[in-house]
Amino acid sequence: MSELLVVKDLCKDGILKKINFAVKDGEMVAVMGPSGSGKSTLLYQVSGMDRADSGEVWMGGTEISALSEDDRARLRLSQMGFVFQQMNMLKNLNLIDNIMLPACCLKKGKTSEKEHEQRARMLMRKMGIEKLAERKITEVSGGQLQRACICRSMLNQPDILFADEPTGALNQGAAQEVMREFIRLNQEGTTILMVTHDSRVAAKCGRILYLLDGSIQGELSLAGMTKEKEKEEKVGRWLAGMGW
Repeated sequence: MSELLVVKDLCKDGILKKINFAVKDGEMVAVMGPSGSGKSTLLYQVSGMDRADSGEVWMGGTEISALSEDDRARLRLSQMGFVFQQMNMLKNLNLIDNIMLPACCLKKGKTSEKEHEQRARMLMRKMGIEKLAERKITEVSGGQLQRACICRSMLNQPDILFADEPTGALNQGAAQEVMREFIRLNQEGTTILMVTHDSRVAAKCGRILYLLDGSIQGELSLAGMTKEKEKEEKVGRWLAGMGW
């Protein structure tokens, strides 16, 4: 697999200190660490939502850190998807209209609104929420709403999906539902970089980075492991060794 995202000597406001790592095309990687370790800050830097003090971020051969703010915004819309703990849906729009917002912002090529809607409904069908398309966001469960957020993040067919505590506001059942969808997307080829504090969520990824005091202090590979319980136990032992 080729490297899709490459981070070199990334520094930010004393929070991040000489961060170096790469994410290969098709990987699902988790970032863990205690509160205040810089996890969300890292995600904002590597996705171009904020500009680092120094260092480089490359995605698919483009140096994101060297782009203008407008160019970074266009890159985020066309090549990246985002799922956050706070779902940021507009209350005056129904579920499908919220999902279609990124397409309206991008106005990519000659794709019609009807084609955007067809893709939105196809994604909702895959996520098991197509029948909720016309519902208001206050009329669905937290798990259903987060699945709608995943649909929104995938509408413009991004190269990579960034997720910041995507299950943090959900109960255990809803969190499991959402993680099943992330796993399915990854199996279909979507690259995912996910910040999480939940070891069970991290155990579903192929690799985990441990961030402490602004630096990556450890890395765990779960490649080749298929039994969920064994993966969770291995992650638990590793985190204990990292002082978690």
